[in-house]
Amino acid sequence: MSALYNYVLNLADNTLILGQRLSQWCGHGPFLEEDLAMTNTALDLLGQAQMLLNYAAELKNSGETADDLAFLRDAIEFRNVLLVEQPNGDFADTIVRQYFMDVYHVHLYTALSTSSDKQLAAIAEKALKEVNYHLQRSSQWMQRLAHGTDESFMRLQKTINILWHYHHELFEQSDKLTDLVKQNIAPDPQQLYTKWDAEVKGLIATTSLQIPKSGWVATGGLKGHHSEYLGIMLCEMQFLPRAYPNCEW
Repeated sequence: MSALYNYVLNLADNTLILGQRLSQWCGHGPFLEEDLAMTNTALDLLGQAQMLLNYAAELKNSGETADDLAFLRDAIEFRNVLLVEQPNGDFADTIVRQYFMDVYHVHLYTALSTSSDKQLAAIAEKALKEVNYHLQRSSQWMQRLAHGTDESFMRLQKTINILWHYHHELFEQSDKLTDLVKQNIAPDPQQLYTKWDAEVKGLIATTSLQIPKSGWVATGGLKGHHSEYLGIMLCEMQFLPRAYPNCEW
């Protein structure tokens, strides 16, 4: 497959899996307004995934549709980063994961909005309006939990200690990606990392939260090597299309 197809599939899978994870909060939020906010954010992400999967299917040119790519691939064929497939856990776990991804998406789509690939640029421009709101919400929750009770602070710090080691995969380099950067199709991951790192550390600096020491770094998702959490989630997400193939409702 082409480098562009693999790149678009990575972006699509990130939003698809993150949106699916977030949708699991529907009906379980801490209060009604936040339940609605998380569900709406999940719907935004699934909408972005649909646009990207439609484009990926077009690039693949095999007769497959966006639905085929979403529901008929096995876990090893998914190209999302490991961060987005991590379990929801408690509210702090979800907020930290969402904040890390929201900062990434804002800088990613800002850069992609000027991509030489017109279709990617159009998708990014539309998605940017949504992810800016997502970031506003998740950054506010980071502040609230950090400056809230001892319990909320402890839970937030615990999650940062774990998920911090997952963000590096968002900025992994490859020869194929370097070619897309040279063609001004994709942004330079190092530049994205610099912006992400500055913004996240800037917020953390306004609190008493601590950034964990460097160490183990999660990797493998971009090559199809995932945690057991993805397989479990796909079993539920893909059940109907696989149980009743080509069924019309």
